[in-house]
Amino acid sequence: MASLTKRSFETLIDLVEIKLSCIQVFDHDDVRELVALDQARHRLVALVPDREKITVVPFTDAEAQRATY
Repeated sequence: MASLTKRSFETLIDLVEIKLSCIQVFDHDDVRELVALDQARHRLVALVPDREKITVVPFTDAEAQRATY
């Protein structure tokens, strides 16, 4: 059985967060997708090996940090 590395989890979390930041809610289907993506992000974070050693920065905070560079 193949396993995912910590870097793979981080990449997947980044992709989910990018999708979350881009989604525009217009109807119930969009709300369902938003909820599913948020749940997926939480599940991925929970699966990260050595997750106590990582820092997850919410996207809005990351945007604010990037603006200061």
